[in-house]
Amino acid sequence: MLKRLSLRHMPIGRLLQRLRRDTSAVTVVELGVSLPFLMVLSLGSMEMVNLAILHVRLNQLAIAVADNASRAKQSVVGGAPMFREYDVNQVFTGASISVGDLDFADNGRVILSSLQTNSSGGQWIQWQRCWGNTAYVSRYGVQGTGATGTSFAGMGQTGHVITVESPYAIMFVEVAYKYQPLFFGTIFKTTVIRKEAAMYVRDDRDLTKIYNPAPTVTAATC
Repeated sequence: MLKRLSLRHMPIGRLLQRLRRDTSAVTVVELGVSLPFLMVLSLGSMEMVNLAILHVRLNQLAIAVADNASRAKQSVVGGAPMFREYDVNQVFTGASISVGDLDFADNGRVILSSLQTNSSGGQWIQWQRCWGNTAYVSRYGVQGTGATGTSFAGMGQTGHVITVESPYAIMFVEVAYKYQPLFFGTIFKTTVIRKEAAMYVRDDRDLTKIYNPAPTVTAATC
C-alpha cells in the first residue's frame, strides 16, 4: 500500500523514468507480441511442406499406375498374353493402398488410358478406365477419341504431346486431386492438382481389347 501511494504521488517525469529503467517481464511481453507472428510462420511453413509432399506423392501415384498397367498381363497358352479387367482393378487396388490416408477415392480420380494407333495410323484412345468417385474427366479425350482419321494429335500438354507408333501401346495416366488447405484457406485456395505419367507396354500382349474371363469383375469404366 505504501509503495502504491508513493507511485501515485510521484511526479510524472520520475514515474516515466522509473518505468523506462524497469526491465522485469520483458521476455513475457516480447513473447506475447511475437507469438502470433511465430504461429503464422510455423503453420504457413507446415502448409507449404504438406503441399510440396502432396505434389510428390501424386506424381509418384501417376508413375506407379502407368508402370504397373504397362506390366500387367495374363499368359495364354498358344496366344498373346491378355490384359484383363481384373488386372486393371488390381492396379487401382495398389493405387488406393498407396494413398489411403488422403481420402483419395472421395477427393480425386485416376484415369488410365490406352493410347494406340487406329487403322489410319492416327492416334486413338482405344480404352479408358477410372478409379475415384469424383467427376474429373481426361483433359485429352474419352474412350474412343481418335478411332478414325488422323485429327487426334495424341495425349499430353501443349509442347509435350505424346504419340505412339504401331503396333505398340502407351499406358497414359492422369491423376486429379482436390487439395484442401490444412490451416490457411484464404491464402492456399482449394484447388485441383493434376499429374500425368506415361509408359510403353513393356512386353507383347493382345492390344485389341481388355478381356474379362473368369474371375470376371466389374469394369472400372469412366
